[in-house]
Amino acid sequence: GMVAAPAAAAAAGADGGGINGGSERGESRRNGDADGGKNGKNDKEEEEEDEEDEDEEEEEEEEEEEEEESSSMSGSDDEEGSWISWFCSLRGNEFFCEVDEDYIQDAFNLTGLNTLVPYYDYALDMVLDVEMPMEDELTEEQQEIVESAAEMLYGLIHARYVVTNRGMHAMYEKYRTATFGRCPNVFCQGQPVLPVGLSDLPRNYTVNVFCPRCHGLYFPKSTRQANVDGAYFGTTFPHLFLLTHPDMIMTKPTQQYRPRVYGFKIHRSSLYHRNHEIGGGGGSGGNSQQSSEQRHHRGASGSKEGRSSRDRRRAGGGGGGIEAARNKGR
Repeated sequence: GMVAAPAAAAAAGADGGGINGGSERGESRRNGDADGGKNGKNDKEEEEEDEEDEDEEEEEEEEEEEEEESSSMSGSDDEEGSWISWFCSLRGNEFFCEVDEDYIQDAFNLTGLNTLVPYYDYALDMVLDVEMPMEDELTEEQQEIVESAAEMLYGLIHARYVVTNRGMHAMYEKYRTATFGRCPNVFCQGQPVLPVGLSDLPRNYTVNVFCPRCHGLYFPKSTRQANVDGAYFGTTFPHLFLLTHPDMIMTKPTQQYRPRVYGFKIHRSSLYHRNHEIGGGGGSGGNSQQSSEQRHHRGASGSKEGRSSRDRRRAGGGGGGIEAARNKGR
């Protein structure tokens, strides 16, 4: 019995150790599997992050390459583009059309402009993209003067060009697309307008827009365009343009705005209309005008009456003389 008890205890201990060992090995395997799963997930996440970083780097490189290409293309465009196209593409110069270089190269079309534009020869060379000789290099101040002179010269040439057939055709495309803007008058219903100047000499007035429907004159909508000199379009262009294209002459708006107060029309004899039509002090001016006209009519009628009375006296005096002569004869 004593031998059997230790043997059973040993067997039980072996079984317990096997159980404990198995459980420990199972836990270690599970922990290992969990750690392996975590490590696998971390490896996948790292690979995905690496791929995302590579994609971002590739996208950044592509964007940089595109920017370099666009900059190189713009640089080549600037090198290949003319001064005229550059000037017309500036913000605020949308009213200008591109003048043909053939027109500018004809000296007849530039007659008299050399007296209006400083540094005329240098400005003309700049407009036509003629390279300046090395010995004629200008200082920075002179270069600025030449640049402003080139703008003035092109503007004055532009005013002459837009009244030619080619110039009108170029301006028609802008008019058709309402590049010059639309009339702000409500009853004109968005009628496109045409640019016009109040003087043919530079530095007097800025450009305005003329409505072919109501014949009103307005400021351009853009402040940049409103700063352009009106002489660069001239006083003739919109009217000659419409005379050349009579099918574009629009009828006058049939509607007119009638001011009302609480729904009632304002009487035409009120100061509201009289001062508006005549100007300041319209009522007294109208009365004085009427009184002067009345005095004129009274004076005219009085002179007529005076003349008739004098005629009657002369006729009466003449008759008395004839009767006296007859009596003497008797």
